[in-house]
Amino acid sequence: MNILIADDDPVALLILRKTLEKSGHQVETACNGKEALSLLRRGTSHAVISDWEMPEMNGIEFCKAVRSESFSSYIYFVLLTSHDDSERKVAGLSAGADDFLSKPFCAAELTARMQTAARILALETRDMTIFALAKLAESRDPETGDHLERVRSYCQVLAQELAETDKFRGVIDAEFINFIYMTSPLHDIGKVGIPDSILLKPGRLTDREFAIMKMHAEIGAQTLDAAMKKFPGVRFLEMARDIAASHHEWVDGSGYPCGLVGDSIPLCGRIMALADVYDALTARRVYKAALTHERANGIILGESGTHFDPDIVKSYVRCEGRFTAIYDSFNNVAAAA
Repeated sequence: MNILIADDDPVALLILRKTLEKSGHQVETACNGKEALSLLRRGTSHAVISDWEMPEMNGIEFCKAVRSESFSSYIYFVLLTSHDDSERKVAGLSAGADDFLSKPFCAAELTARMQTAARILALETRDMTIFALAKLAESRDPETGDHLERVRSYCQVLAQELAETDKFRGVIDAEFINFIYMTSPLHDIGKVGIPDSILLKPGRLTDREFAIMKMHAEIGAQTLDAAMKKFPGVRFLEMARDIAASHHEWVDGSGYPCGLVGDSIPLCGRIMALADVYDALTARRVYKAALTHERANGIILGESGTHFDPDIVKSYVRCEGRFTAIYDSFNNVAAAA
């Protein structure tokens, strides 16, 4: 992580720099807030450690200046102070500080606090990257509208409902629900590899064209497999990969790309399958009109045990009112625009 240190004490500045560099961070330094703000505007630092008392622009003024500007990403701000009292902490938090470090500082504490900063910044970067990638795929098809936003909400509702059942109570936890909401927009990331002549064709696809279209599941899985090799053990990438690979599998084994059956299909893929089909049925496309909720409902119920996991269909029935509320909320926004 790139860290900017602002302190008018050259000894403190040196010790902070050496400690952070020893932990693998890249460090820039400034002797006051004014100089630090100028360096920060270059866009190379992700976090700031600033002394409270400095000439020209002190730590509080520097923090307020940072929060008043529009940087391309969030700047994590730590105030360094020798006065560890609640009044100062309130003032610092009000100015926009994220954390505090007392002087004289402990090297282990400094390292731990920067690890916390890195985790928080990684969450922002992760969410932004995921949705940017998903929007890239969606942008290939201008007819999809709010598809990503609706589908992620449908997945979240289904996961929440399933988590209340005896069968899935120990399987679906808060992290699973958060991950499926976050990664479901990547389900069609593989469509970036499908030619426009097929992806945007307004009429029915030929058998050959449909075979090419179906490759998007494999392309998506391969894309996310490459990311997993770069970042092994990252659970949200594993779920994103499973969703991309399996959301067109059918529980009776007649889906694609692998013809998986029943529980061999990842749970996140089974949830995504129903959410995706519901949205496809109820959304208008250039080649079809939108179906009513009642007609979409009939199709989903009719394909329980063939296309969809019966347990997920039962959960869908229990929360279908939330599905229609999500659909209506996006329709109302579109109508008001």
